[in-house]
Amino acid sequence: MSFGQTTPILRIFDEAKAREFYVDFLGFKVDWEHRFEPGLPLYLQISLDGCVLHLSEHHGDCSPGAAMRIETNELDAFQQKLLAKQYKNARPAVQEMPWGSRDMSIMDPFGNRLTFTTAISS
Repeated sequence: MSFGQTTPILRIFDEAKAREFYVDFLGFKVDWEHRFEPGLPLYLQISLDGCVLHLSEHHGDCSPGAAMRIETNELDAFQQKLLAKQYKNARPAVQEMPWGSRDMSIMDPFGNRLTFTTAISS
């Protein structure tokens, strides 16, 4: 028995804001996008290295307010890269957590929380 990679689906409400946050700010790239026809809701896949997310404007796919943890081995470098962009809606900080990780949480424009995390080295 084996299982594959999990691909979270996050609800979005505004394509321009989603692209500004996920692509321009966080640095994800758009792998593909789909609409059943012009004017209908957007569904797209974005990725950043091995992290793959689906973003959906379809109301039946998911609810806003999701939370997820994304592992990285370069948390401090990623934080500095984000801070250098001077994004008007977020200045993420790294915090040491009591359970042995360092976390940086960022809320997207739709109420979804992405926590980038790395284990504390002993």
